[in-house]
Amino acid sequence: MLLRFTKMHGLGNDFVVIDGVTQEVRLSPEQIRRLADRHTGVGCDQVLLVEPPPRADADFGYRIFNADGSEAEQCGNGLRCVAKFVRDRRLTARREIRFATRAGVAAARLEGGGKVTVDMGPPTLDPERIPFVAERAQPSHALDLEGRTVVIAAISMGNPHAVVEVEDVASAPVATLGPAIERHPRFPAGANVGFVAFRSRTAVDLRVHERGAGETRACGTGACAAVVAGVLWGRLDARVEVRLPGGTLEVQWEGPGHSVMMTGPAVTVFQGRIRL
Repeated sequence: MLLRFTKMHGLGNDFVVIDGVTQEVRLSPEQIRRLADRHTGVGCDQVLLVEPPPRADADFGYRIFNADGSEAEQCGNGLRCVAKFVRDRRLTARREIRFATRAGVAAARLEGGGKVTVDMGPPTLDPERIPFVAERAQPSHALDLEGRTVVIAAISMGNPHAVVEVEDVASAPVATLGPAIERHPRFPAGANVGFVAFRSRTAVDLRVHERGAGETRACGTGACAAVVAGVLWGRLDARVEVRLPGGTLEVQWEGPGHSVMMTGPAVTVFQGRIRL
């Protein structure tokens, strides 16, 4: 199969984006891993597949595959990129575009200056829906890790997140604590793990260990989860700059019952073809 693709990134969180609307695409986990391999493939954190809409209230379908071949429910940086992708490829003339994901329908709006705003929907704290093993929803949970207790927020932004407060993200134990929390039995579907340092009521630093990909330079849903946690903990206002290794996202959350809105860039790197 000769496959056309576009390499894109959102703040360094990089993707191989594939048009499954005008070409027939069937990808196995092995093929996804080959595409994502940075030595023998194209190289990316996630492979994104745009498809015809599977439901009447969406303009396109949108599937997310991690570098290890597993499928994710949502990806905020990827959502911004696929919105730019379908416009650039003239698959739509709309500036407001709705994508059906495994987590539901998410909307994206192309702004000026190369930025895209996405409506990530309301966050989920209900343990059963995250999924997370707990008796009830609450802002903080104590997680036991081999005799050590770590306090986290458990949140779903369409995919499961654990948020941990740290003093300094540069020295945060992302490489060790991230995988341990990702695979913790209280997260039966795994978790993305965000390490957040509060700098003011309107600014945070963040590093994220992504489920199935490891640490990435930016994570859109992770940025949203970190802001939700900070608002619930009384540490943040509604509008926050989230500073990630790859750059800054703007996140707004007015509180329970409201959608999380995220604004950031989407960049095309190059286009190509690969035989799988």
